[in-house]
Amino acid sequence: MSQKTDQQFEHVIAICKDIFEKKMKDYGTAWRILRPSSMTDQIFIKAQRIRSIETKGVSKVDEDIRSEFIGIINYASMAIIQLELGPSDQPEMNNEKALELYLKNIYNAKDLMLNKNHDYDEAWRSMRISSFTDLILMKLHRTKQIENNQGKTIISEGIDANYLDMINYAIFAMIHLDFPENEN
Repeated sequence: MSQKTDQQFEHVIAICKDIFEKKMKDYGTAWRILRPSSMTDQIFIKAQRIRSIETKGVSKVDEDIRSEFIGIINYASMAIIQLELGPSDQPEMNNEKALELYLKNIYNAKDLMLNKNHDYDEAWRSMRISSFTDLILMKLHRTKQIENNQGKTIISEGIDANYLDMINYAIFAMIHLDFPENEN
């Protein structure tokens, strides 16, 4: 990975981590009550809103697509936590533990991105933000299908791999938004 990509990835992670920590201060870890399928639906709502704004060219709610990509990154990391730990009727988790698990997932996504960047030579830099939106929506439909099959797959990667890809696609979109000189 180029130093530029590493710096830009870390820039996006810092923004998302800051939001995650601030929301934990406001709400605690209430998200721990959600089942993984509910997390998938939360991400779907965000991705669908991005696509709607991209298609219509205007938003009537005072949140831009950038904030929705941040939400996708954060919810996807939380969804992986829910896959590993399961939902909890007592949703309070120590904030430090939640942050540790959150960052573990983010950096697993980064490791995956590094391996794919090696093979694909950062082809994502030539992609459009709308393509990342579509890819996230496709991954969500795949995830819903796997969830409907009680997590069983014949040949495909599991739900966690789809969440990791969603994190990376959303980070790539954020890099395009925050560093527009990359946009082709």
